[in-house]
Amino acid sequence: MAIGIRTLDLRKVYTSPPPAAAQGRNLGFTMAHGPKGPNRQKFKIVALDGVSLEVHAGEIFGLLGPNGAGKTTAIGVLTTRVRPTAGQAWIGPHEVWKDPVAVKHLIGVVPQRPNLDFALTAREVLLFHGAYFGVAAAERARRAQALLEQFKLSDRADQLMLGYSGGMLQRLSIARALMHDPEVLFLDEPSAGLDPQTRLLLWEIVREYNRRGKTILLTTHNMEEADALSDRLAIVDHGRIIASGTPAQLKSSIPGGFLLRLKFDASPPDFVRALQGLAGVREVRCDGAGEVDLYADRSGSLVPEIISLASGARLSLRDIHIAEPSLENLFLHHTGRSLRE
Repeated sequence: MAIGIRTLDLRKVYTSPPPAAAQGRNLGFTMAHGPKGPNRQKFKIVALDGVSLEVHAGEIFGLLGPNGAGKTTAIGVLTTRVRPTAGQAWIGPHEVWKDPVAVKHLIGVVPQRPNLDFALTAREVLLFHGAYFGVAAAERARRAQALLEQFKLSDRADQLMLGYSGGMLQRLSIARALMHDPEVLFLDEPSAGLDPQTRLLLWEIVREYNRRGKTILLTTHNMEEADALSDRLAIVDHGRIIASGTPAQLKSSIPGGFLLRLKFDASPPDFVRALQGLAGVREVRCDGAGEVDLYADRSGSLVPEIISLASGARLSLRDIHIAEPSLENLFLHHTGRSLRE
């Protein structure tokens, strides 16, 4: 029977810096500081800020958001690697932090960066993983060979991994996660750094595994990947879910659908109001410095009218970018910035 995933008001606050933060890197998390004085808390990162979601049994669910949004922390909580500050999480009937052993037997995890043992061959990695989960010797050997062939690694299965490419290491990481046939598969940025051909192979493997009734949760900041793979998805930013639904539902929720990003040498209020009055324009947002986001239910046919208005207002249109309905546009509408930022 397929297994679902559920979280309720998950919150994770880090009070000591990870190595990247200690080196002064920007992690993208929401940072806060306590009151001044000898007892003040000097470091506080809110990675998850009340995340509640439900992943239905047997579906592919995507967590989409920019780097530092909290996606990897959410995966860490659900896979027993990160203890939440507050809230609850369940894999099937098991609450993650009350029954972690049962949870670990149900899940397979592909981390954001491969954590393979380079002292082993690819085949040994798979065999040892199967043994760890109690898979019988004959079945381990059969599964390992089948996965090596499926992931196109059989020709180098008995070589050490020192000469493997990044794509090969990622494919082996996914094969390892599948060795014990988990009911729930977690993929954290699975296609990061992969070439297009390997990415398409990965997508097909994910779909095939899902067709067997398995539940899959993946994190990504790749809009195309989220759109192509996810039955449903949630968009995450600063540790919060800002939108959720099917890709089609989310894209249709954008006012007008199309986004025209315009750059003028100025954007006086009268001109902005005139843009708002154009037929088909649903919403106009302006930063006051000449950059205007215009949401509309038509695109190219608006351009001559925009140019005419600008000419009448003695303004120069310096740049225009037209985007069709997309998850990127939805994120821009909610946050005012790109998913890639």
